[in-house]
Amino acid sequence: MESSNNDNGGSSSGSGERHTPFITSLIAGGLAGTTVDLALFPIDTLKTRLQSPHGFIASGGFRGVYRGVMAAAAGSSPGAALFFGTYETMKPIIAKQQQQLRGSDDSYSPALTHMIAASIGEAAACLVRVPTEVVKSKMQTNATGSSTLTSTLQLVLSEKGDTRAFASNIFGGLYRGYGITLMREVPFAFIQFPLYERFKVEWGEIQGYETSPIQAATCGSISGGIAAGLTTPLDVIKTRLMLGADKNGVQYKGASDVVQRLMHEEGSKIFLSGIQPRVMWISIGGFVFFGAYESYRSRLMCLGE
Repeated sequence: MESSNNDNGGSSSGSGERHTPFITSLIAGGLAGTTVDLALFPIDTLKTRLQSPHGFIASGGFRGVYRGVMAAAAGSSPGAALFFGTYETMKPIIAKQQQQLRGSDDSYSPALTHMIAASIGEAAACLVRVPTEVVKSKMQTNATGSSTLTSTLQLVLSEKGDTRAFASNIFGGLYRGYGITLMREVPFAFIQFPLYERFKVEWGEIQGYETSPIQAATCGSISGGIAAGLTTPLDVIKTRLMLGADKNGVQYKGASDVVQRLMHEEGSKIFLSGIQPRVMWISIGGFVFFGAYESYRSRLMCLGE
């Protein structure tokens, strides 16, 4: 849809996109990321155990659902901060580029703008998010040598020479699954953020004034749930790659190997394993996350005035 959309809250640039200072979005995103991860960590643990090749019960069942929470807390704040800092910065830049290409100051695609900005934001956030996910997944599934955060980190760093991990000679297995994580997060962002931004605009137009943080939280919850369900198969592949091996200890060679072996050994239904807790976690998480982000952002913007 072609538009010169003026988003809720804050000033807007000449592109029509809401302008949020980089530091403001960085701080608000960091606080929101920590809030949602700590609040909803048990649901994420159950989802990961459902996707584990060892099975739900063998991976811990309902016991110790906060295992790995420190790893999540360590990565959630900088990861979310990097995402929103990048996303909010890129939105007006991308919109302005579209306007220049079209030779018009009031014509651009908000959906395309949000897709591209969110994708760039995800690429930046994954630099922090992937190592966090690798360590967290090991701890959540009670992998051998993962009794503490320190021992798990040492275990992952010792996995040198792993061809599935980026720069494994330096970082060990910390960046195992970086590619598939991007393959999951970018489609997720492509779905969630245009919906989220559009829902806010439509709601604001219906009621005649800008959406409140609670209303924005509802938009985030609905858009997140839709995106979560559609990208569950990618999440299953990502989880298996990060765990590194199947229940017999046979190493996965890459995303295509995971897909082939899962289809052959466990059937197509396995690609939807964990969909219920994933959709529930991200829907609730979307409400908490976007509500917290918009609230923190509004307060920080007021302090800066």
